[in-house]
Amino acid sequence: MKVAAVGLRPHSGWAAVVAVALEKGKPVVLLRERTHLVKTFNYSFRQPYHTAAKVPLPEGRSFIAQVQKDAQKLAYAALRAMQSKLHQTDYRLACSGLLLASARALPSLEKILAAHPLIHTADGELFREALAHASAKLDLEGFRVREKELFRLGAQVLRTNEAKLQKQLTEVGRSLGAPWSQDEKLAALAAWLALRQHAKRCTTAA
Repeated sequence: MKVAAVGLRPHSGWAAVVAVALEKGKPVVLLRERTHLVKTFNYSFRQPYHTAAKVPLPEGRSFIAQVQKDAQKLAYAALRAMQSKLHQTDYRLACSGLLLASARALPSLEKILAAHPLIHTADGELFREALAHASAKLDLEGFRVREKELFRLGAQVLRTNEAKLQKQLTEVGRSLGAPWSQDEKLAALAAWLALRQHAKRCTTAA
């Protein structure tokens, strides 16, 4: 069975999810999806900390906890379904590549809700953590990289330059047809690097 990785670029309430395998060292996109991470796709649920800031603290805390719980369930269901689809075509989903923000660790909820920039950060982190939780639950080998460092690291690992890497990612999605967005390109690169890390670990273990 051949090995595949899934790349994850999270947003508030959804994520770009792209499964990639390597053929002769080159990436091939197997599946691509836009996965919703909230049960109700509207502002209140996609921006849970913004919503919590408008209500009393206990109510806000409860609302965030419920959105977090739902996000974890939806992320797991989406990745589990993709794992099953890949298995049917003789691919084993072995690892995940998750794009991170450059944010520092978040403070207490009270402090988050008192600072609008932290509210934005916390909204993003909730859905990012849901994807990480789902990946771990499925025993996927985790590769994590800050989004702003992705192309620099990619060029270094793949021994190319960033301009050529950008062009290669565009070509990877050409056969899929539109849309092949920047979200999908970044997710595909995260998956590609996850596969390279996985192969390196397997070689070292052998």
